[in-house]
Amino acid sequence: MTETPTTTTTSAPVFPPGRYGRRREPRRRRPWLVAGLALVTLVVGSLVAVRLYKNYGDPAYDAQVVTFHDISDGGLTLVFRVSIPEGGQATCVLRARSRDGAEVGHQEILVRDQPGEGTTTVTQQLVTSAKPFVGEVLRCVPAK
Repeated sequence: MTETPTTTTTSAPVFPPGRYGRRREPRRRRPWLVAGLALVTLVVGSLVAVRLYKNYGDPAYDAQVVTFHDISDGGLTLVFRVSIPEGGQATCVLRARSRDGAEVGHQEILVRDQPGEGTTTVTQQLVTSAKPFVGEVLRCVPAK
């Protein structure tokens, strides 16, 4: 019985010159690059969150459309309910859209809290430039 000695080498394999393309050295790691990208992502995410909060407002100023009626070529009557903190005021943005989705009317109104109630019901005539199909409350924010 004969044994064949084995040798273990820890060096990289040697390839014939000119074959398999050029070998590259391992790249250096750049931890500051990863940290910088993470910081930029965090800042952009924060800006988006602030913008969305400003657009969609404080949940204390929640508005819901009750109904819209008296639809004519020149406008509609919009009835909506707004939750306003006691003693507060809200600026609400109303919109009317036509059947194809185009905005045909837009209005901002000031709504004051009615004492003793958690919500205030508002009836507002919204003037439009064409026949509306739907009336909406886009948002209500604290009055300035």
